[in-house]
Amino acid sequence: MSLAFAGSIGMTLVILACALPDLNSWWPFIVVIFYLLAPLPTMLMKRFNDYSGSGNANMDLAVFITMGIVVSSFALPIIMARVNAIAWTACNFTLCGNIVVYLTFIGFFLTLYQEDTDYSLCQYPENRMQLTRWIKGLLITYTF
Repeated sequence: MSLAFAGSIGMTLVILACALPDLNSWWPFIVVIFYLLAPLPTMLMKRFNDYSGSGNANMDLAVFITMGIVVSSFALPIIMARVNAIAWTACNFTLCGNIVVYLTFIGFFLTLYQEDTDYSLCQYPENRMQLTRWIKGLLITYTF
C-alpha cells in the first residue's frame, strides 16, 4: 500500500513538471520510458539465473545496464534544462519524481526477493502460542 502511494507521488511530480501552466512542456514525461526500462535487465537476468544456474557475471551486467538507465533518467532532464528545452522548475520536479520512483522500485524489489523466513512471528498458531507464553513470562517477571 505504501509503495503504491510513493509511486503515485513520484508520478504526480513528473506530471506536475509537465502540466503546470508556467512550465507547459511535456518533454519531462520522457523519463517514464526509463521507468519502464529500468527494472527489465535485472528481472530478466534474475529469471535467467534461476533457470540456468549461471554465474554472477550476468547479474553484474544486468545491474550495470540498470544503473546506466537510472543515470540517464537523471541526466536527461538536466540536459534538457541546460539547452532551455524545459524550465529549471520542471527539471527539479522531474528529479524529485525520479528519486521517489526509484526508491519505490528499490522497496518493491527488496520486498519481492526477501527470504521466506522473514515472516512475522504471529503467522502460524504454534508461533502465536509461543509468543503469548513469552509475553506472559515477561509480564510476570517484570511486574512488582
